[in-house]
Amino acid sequence: MNTNGSLTTEDPAGELVGAIAQAQTISPDEIALYDRQIRLWGVQAQEKIRTANILLISIRALANEVAKNLVLAGIGSLTIVDHELVTEDDLCSQFLVTDADINKNRAEAAAPQLRKLNPRVNITADSTAILAKDPSFFSKFDIIISTDPNYLSITMINAACRVFNRPFYAAGAHGFYGYIFSDLIDHTFVIERELSNRPTQLIAESATRRIIRTKTKKENGKNVEMVTKQELFSPLQLANTSSLPPEILKSRRKLRQVSPLLPCFRALWEFQSLTARSPSHSQTDLQMFTTSATEKTKELQLPPETLRADFLRSFLQNLDSELAPVTAFLGGELAQDIINVLGKREQPIQNLLLFDGEMSVGPVYPLHPIFEPLPADHDNPGVAVLSGIGPVVPIVEGTT
Repeated sequence: MNTNGSLTTEDPAGELVGAIAQAQTISPDEIALYDRQIRLWGVQAQEKIRTANILLISIRALANEVAKNLVLAGIGSLTIVDHELVTEDDLCSQFLVTDADINKNRAEAAAPQLRKLNPRVNITADSTAILAKDPSFFSKFDIIISTDPNYLSITMINAACRVFNRPFYAAGAHGFYGYIFSDLIDHTFVIERELSNRPTQLIAESATRRIIRTKTKKENGKNVEMVTKQELFSPLQLANTSSLPPEILKSRRKLRQVSPLLPCFRALWEFQSLTARSPSHSQTDLQMFTTSATEKTKELQLPPETLRADFLRSFLQNLDSELAPVTAFLGGELAQDIINVLGKREQPIQNLLLFDGEMSVGPVYPLHPIFEPLPADHDNPGVAVLSGIGPVVPIVEGTT
């Protein structure tokens, strides 16, 4: 053990033996099939992927991309829940359904094509409405993904996932624009990097992230440090009303760079909360949405010029439509983040990614309730407290 409390592993033979032992649960055929990603992610990560049980809610164009990527990666099982029927509009942006599937249930129509992509993955189609499910239904899954376009449904599912301590993702595409939201509740992951001469301190890196332990190993003749970090998350209902982080609020330059998609999506979700639908092109709906977006811009302390009339018009015109290049990007990003989370490697999305296809940018904003420092005379100075998410969770330097 090092003087800073980290563990040291300098037995490459032992590491190899452990990896081989882990690989025994993966068949030779699977090793050959997933050779490239095993080399990229490692045997242990692939083992977690191949046993993962994932729930995907609503199978439209974006969900097509997510499902395709997860199935090709070799997850254990995928359950698709969608009570809607295939329409002609679905044929314009989806690749898992055809003309012959019109008026069939969307989940049942998509399942056969997914099975063809990777017969090793267990695909289940469920035509029941998701909100008709008992909350305990979500406890069966390792990760839940909702691509349902309605904010009320998303927040209800998110709340159920929190009850059963299940990681949750929400994602949506509206023409050129889209988002990915993650609520992993409490997630640990490992970053591998070349060992520095300066010892890594077990400290809080941000209001939501802290280093909890380190370990070193020999790899290809180099000393590699494996840094384990813990990340805390917020549910969408709280993130949607939280302010921007202090590092943005204190910088005029950064405030000017904030995407107008942030107040627009907040206005959309508020509209859906009040009406259970998206805005139509009626004068009343347009006025209601515009007023809400303007108010959200002020609440976020953004410059008035952030919300331009032309952008607002474009956002409204793109609502509830799906474009293949945008859904392909969002689906790829979401699937990759899920793979990283399953393998506990790399930092996950924290916690709202907004994609602007016209500008080809996808900034990520960490949105959380107010973080209040503990009193200065507390036994652990420099501690941050995440409030508003059930019990107060301290992020304390040096704790595990």
